[in-house]
Amino acid sequence: MKLAVHFGAGNIGRGFIGALFSQSGYHVTFVDIADQIINQLNEEKQYQVKLATAEKESMTIKNVSGLNNMTQESEVVEAIKQAVYLTTAIGPNILPHIAPLIAKGLAERVKNNDEKLYVIACENQISATDLLKGYIFEHLDSETKEKLADKVYFFNSAVDRIVPLQNNQGSLDVLVEPYYEWVVETSENIPPVEGMTKVRDLAPFIERKLFTVNTGHAVIAYLGYLENKPTIDQTLADEEIVKQVQATLGETGAYLIHQYGLNSEEHGKYIDKIIHRFENAYLNDDVTRVGRSPIRKLGPNDRLVRPAVEAQKAGLSYTNLAKAIASALLFDHQEDPEAVKLQAMIKENGLSVVLKEVSGLDENSEISKEVIRYYDQLKK
Repeated sequence: MKLAVHFGAGNIGRGFIGALFSQSGYHVTFVDIADQIINQLNEEKQYQVKLATAEKESMTIKNVSGLNNMTQESEVVEAIKQAVYLTTAIGPNILPHIAPLIAKGLAERVKNNDEKLYVIACENQISATDLLKGYIFEHLDSETKEKLADKVYFFNSAVDRIVPLQNNQGSLDVLVEPYYEWVVETSENIPPVEGMTKVRDLAPFIERKLFTVNTGHAVIAYLGYLENKPTIDQTLADEEIVKQVQATLGETGAYLIHQYGLNSEEHGKYIDKIIHRFENAYLNDDVTRVGRSPIRKLGPNDRLVRPAVEAQKAGLSYTNLAKAIASALLFDHQEDPEAVKLQAMIKENGLSVVLKEVSGLDENSEISKEVIRYYDQLKK
């Protein structure tokens, strides 16, 4: 049986990418440091993926196993030597930490395996696979890099599926929304995987997704948090918040249409479809889950700041994005380490310094001024 090695045995790994490989006839070896999940995968060898719908359909995911990359390094290397695909869904910040082990596996693989391996980082990050490749290459000598040239291929991708916090009491089963999208940038004739779409140019797809799905989700979460709403769907029951979300996605949409020549009517329908997905009450998705890690989400290349900067460059409106950035700066959820750190930074250094340090925005920029204006409004 063909093998796919997937780093990240969490809910997205099991409920999305790993599930697609299993359904495509692959054995999926999940690599993670969570002992309980790894042990369960090896004992139970299957789990259920349940859809967040009224019918509650489910599918059984089989041919799965697990390895702990902290304690089973040689076994992970052996799996990489045999795999057809190597994928990740662990969060962009963790990629540098798994790169040395992947590098070791690739170095061993190319010694006696001429079969092609396809590496795809399935993260909410522009050019995530390029980043992973860079981290891996830091741990390879020039001779090994040359050997990889026509044997190991690195493809960027865009992924989209909502996987809420799970209430599964230690079960491997995962609740996911019915909708998903996995777009991979390649012109190669790669082995088929169910649900994977291949495109020659990923940029329009990943930015459309990041600046509509991720931006929209974050705006709902931060505005909902400020209004003491518990879940995303309950937040969207507030018409004023819906209007604000639509206005914000109107700004990201104007940039995307300007940048990539998207059809404005079609993109408007895409925005409506995304908001409708967020209204799914069966997901019961907490605003604190969606809003978590505000420092990362306020990064210069992420879902709030990047489209605001690009809109300004293009001479387009960014005022609603500035309001969204301000609402993220007010996310002070005490159980989120990044939120606690962000509030401490604001208290110690002030907003202008934080916007420069976290978001790369000049203290005197028009965006910063607009963000601070909204921050003062929202804080009252």
